[in-house]
Amino acid sequence: MTTSLADHLRSLPDESLAALLQLRPDLVVPVPADVSALAIRAQSRVSVARALDGLDQFTLQILDAARLTRSPDDGTTATDAVLAMATAGPHPPAPTAIRAAVARLRALFLLYGPEHALQVVPAVDEVAPYPAGLGRPAAELDPRTAALCADPAKLRRTLLAAPPSARAILDRLAAGPPVGSVPPGALQAPPLGAEDPVLSDPTNGGAPTGSPVRWLVDNRLLVPVTTGSSTTSGTVELPREVGLLLRRDSGPLGPLRTSRPPVAAAPREPKAVDSAGAGQTMEVVRHTEGLLEQLADEPAPVLRSGGIGVRDLRRLARTAGLDEPTAALLLEVAYAAGLAGELEMPGATTSRYGADQQVLPTGGYEVWRAASLAQRWEQLARAWLMMTRQAGLVGRRDDRDRPITALSAEAERASVPATRRAVLSVLADLEPATAPTPEEVQDLLDWRAPRRSRGRDAAHREVLAEAAQLGVTGLGALTSYGRLLLGELTSTDERGDDPLGVHADVESGDPSNAARALDALLPAPVDHFLVQADLTVVVPGPPEPALAAELEAMTELESAGGASVHRVTTASVRRALDSGYTADDLHDVFRRRSRTPVPQGLTYLVDDVARKHGGLRVGLAGAYLRSDDETLLSEVLADRRLESLALRRLAPTVLCTQYQVGRLLGALRDAGFAPVQEDGTGSAVLARPRIRRAPARVSVTTRTLDPLAAPKLPMPRLLGVVEHIRRGDAAARAARRAPAVVRGGAAGLGGGPVPAHTHSEALAVLQQAVRDKALVWVGYVDAHGATASRLVKPVSIGAGYLRAEDERTEMLHTFALHRITAAVLAD
Repeated sequence: MTTSLADHLRSLPDESLAALLQLRPDLVVPVPADVSALAIRAQSRVSVARALDGLDQFTLQILDAARLTRSPDDGTTATDAVLAMATAGPHPPAPTAIRAAVARLRALFLLYGPEHALQVVPAVDEVAPYPAGLGRPAAELDPRTAALCADPAKLRRTLLAAPPSARAILDRLAAGPPVGSVPPGALQAPPLGAEDPVLSDPTNGGAPTGSPVRWLVDNRLLVPVTTGSSTTSGTVELPREVGLLLRRDSGPLGPLRTSRPPVAAAPREPKAVDSAGAGQTMEVVRHTEGLLEQLADEPAPVLRSGGIGVRDLRRLARTAGLDEPTAALLLEVAYAAGLAGELEMPGATTSRYGADQQVLPTGGYEVWRAASLAQRWEQLARAWLMMTRQAGLVGRRDDRDRPITALSAEAERASVPATRRAVLSVLADLEPATAPTPEEVQDLLDWRAPRRSRGRDAAHREVLAEAAQLGVTGLGALTSYGRLLLGELTSTDERGDDPLGVHADVESGDPSNAARALDALLPAPVDHFLVQADLTVVVPGPPEPALAAELEAMTELESAGGASVHRVTTASVRRALDSGYTADDLHDVFRRRSRTPVPQGLTYLVDDVARKHGGLRVGLAGAYLRSDDETLLSEVLADRRLESLALRRLAPTVLCTQYQVGRLLGALRDAGFAPVQEDGTGSAVLARPRIRRAPARVSVTTRTLDPLAAPKLPMPRLLGVVEHIRRGDAAARAARRAPAVVRGGAAGLGGGPVPAHTHSEALAVLQQAVRDKALVWVGYVDAHGATASRLVKPVSIGAGYLRAEDERTEMLHTFALHRITAAVLAD
C-alpha cells in the first residue's frame, strides 16, 4: 500500500519539513495554507523543474534508474533495485555514492517513501519524459514491435542484419534522446537494396538509393510516433528494449561519473595569476573613469526607444581608446554600479532622440573617485556579478531586426547573474590558479547542472571573456581576490535575508576581504611625481586622490598605466588659473610634490601665463569685455575668429556683445586669449567649472545575487513557516469536522434541503453560547467571499461584532455579525 506525499509530509518532524523548505525555497512563495497545499506545490511541474535544474549529472542518472525500475503494478521502486541497475555497467560506481544520490533525491522529495517502496514524484515524468534518454516500452508504441522485443534472439539477429547507415541511426538514438525527425519522404522511400519504380524524390536526397529509416521502420526497430489514428509526419521513436540492448557495453544508464571531469591544464603560478589580474583591475578603473569623464564633458542623449545611440557609443569608445564591446561593457557596469544615470532635460527637442534625458555621471561618481583603487574595482565587480544586463548583446539585433543599444531594455536578461555565478563557481572549485580551457569549463558545467547549461555555450564563453576584461580572472584562472569576492557574495546569498543589516560589511565603509587582498597586490598610491626638463610629469605609480585632482587641473594626460605621464602646457596652466589657482599656488604644488628640481622653463611658463591671465575682463551686457590695454582690445576687435561675436567698442577700454558670458569666454579662450570673468563690483570670478550630475541611483549590489531564485530564509523563520502550515492543516481538519450547515448549507449537504437556520437563529445560538460559555461552530464569509468555519468559544457580542476565543489556538478573533451565516452548538 502506497502513501500519498501529503500523508508522508504530515508524518515528518518539524525540522525535516523545514529542511525541505530550505532545499526548495520556492515552496514557501507564497506560504502554503496547509500540508496538502504544500504537497501539491511540491509535485507541480514548475517546482519539480527547479529542483531538477540544481542536480548534477550523476544524481539525475540515479533518478533515471529509479524511474526505470518502477514496478508496473504500484509504480514503486526500491533502493536495492536502483543499486542493481546503476552497477550493471562495465565501470560501476561505488554503492556509497549511489546511496548518497538517493538520499539527496529523498531530501528534495523527488523520491519519497521507505527504501523498499520508493515513489517518484509524477511531475518528473512530465519535465523529463525520456528517462536516461531511453524511449517508451515497445508495448506502449506498437504491438508488432513488442512481439519482436519479446524474442531476445530474434531482436539480436535483426540488429546484426541492420545496414551500416541504419546502425549509425540506431546508435545516435540510443545515446538519447530516443526521438528523431526525418524528412517525410524518408518513411515512404523503398528499403535499402530494393528498386524504386518511381522517380526520385527530392526530400529523400535525390537518387532512389533507399532509406535506412524506412528499413528500420519495416523491421520494427523504429516506430513512427502516432497521435490518435494519424501518423506524425517524419517522427520516429526508438523503443526502450532496443535502446537497452544497444547499451549493453556501456550499461543501461550510459557512462556514470560520480565526480567532475578532470582538467588537463596544470595550475599556474598563483602570484603570476594575481599580478595579471591586478594589472587589469587598474586598467578597468582607469577606462571606466575615462568613459564617465567623457559623459560629463559631453552627455549622451537617450534614444526614444531607450539607451544611447550607436554613434554616441562609438564616440565614447574612440575617445577612451577602447573597442566598442569593451566600452559597452564598462558603461553597463558603471550604470549598474550607480555611477551613471539619466538627467531630465526639459525643453530640448530633436527628431532623433528622446530629447528629455541625457546620460551622465551621478553624484555617487564623486564618492567613488575618492575611494581607494581596490574599493573602486570592487564596486564595479560586484555590480557586474549582480546586474541583470548582458553587455554582450549590445550591437546585435533583436527579434525585430533592430540593433540592441547600450543601456536599452533589450539587453535585460534575468538569468545572467546565475550564469556568471555558475561559471565562476566552476573556477573556484578547482585548485587555485588552475586555468581550464573554455571547453573544459563547459564540460564541468554540463556535469554540475546539465539541465541549466544545455545550449548556453556562447553565454558561458562570454562570461569568461568579461571576467578576464574586468580582472576577476588572470591568465585564465580565478584570482585570489576574485575568489574572496565570489565567496562573500555566495555566503550572503545563502545566508538569506538580513533585516537588521548586521552582516552588511560593504555598506559600512570598511574594505572587504577581497578589497584588502587586491590592495596588497596593487602598487601603493604615491603622493609625488618627477618633473622633467621637457615639462613632462612622471607619476611613478597610482596617484592618491588629492594628487590626482591636482594633476587633472594642472596637466594634460599623455599616457596611463602603472606609471602615468602628464605634460604641463599653456592651456593646462590657464585651466588651473581659471579654476582658482594662483601662480604662487602652482609653484608651491610643483615644489612640494616634485622629487626632482623644478625646471626653470616650468617656472617661466607659469609666470608668463599668469601675467597674461586676467588681462581681459568679461561681464554681462549680453556680455562686455574690458581691458586697460587698448592695444589688446584692438587686437581682439580685429581678430576674424571672433567675428561671430559681433563685438563693438563702447569706449577705448570696453567692448560688448549680444551673446552671454559663457559663449564669450569660450570663444576668447579658443582664440588663444586668457580672459577672466568679473562680477558686478569688478572683482574676478575664479571658480571651478560647474559639474552637472545625474540624480543618484541605487546600485544593483543591494539586490540578491540571483533575481530568479526564491528568497532563502534562515532556519528560525522556516520553523515559523512550518508552524503556520501545521496550524493551517489543523484548521482544515477541524473544518472538515464542522456540521454541514456551517460548512456551506446546501453545498455541504450534497444539494439536500437546508435547515431553517436564519441569521436571527444564529444570533440566538451565539447569545446562548455566551451565557453558557459553550463551544460553538461558526460559519462565516471571509473578506474574499469564501465560506469558512471555526470552532470557537464566544466571549461577547456587541457593536455589530462577535468576539470569540479559538479553542485550538487560544487566540481571540473578531467576526462581523453580518458575515456570520450559521452557528451550531458543538457536541
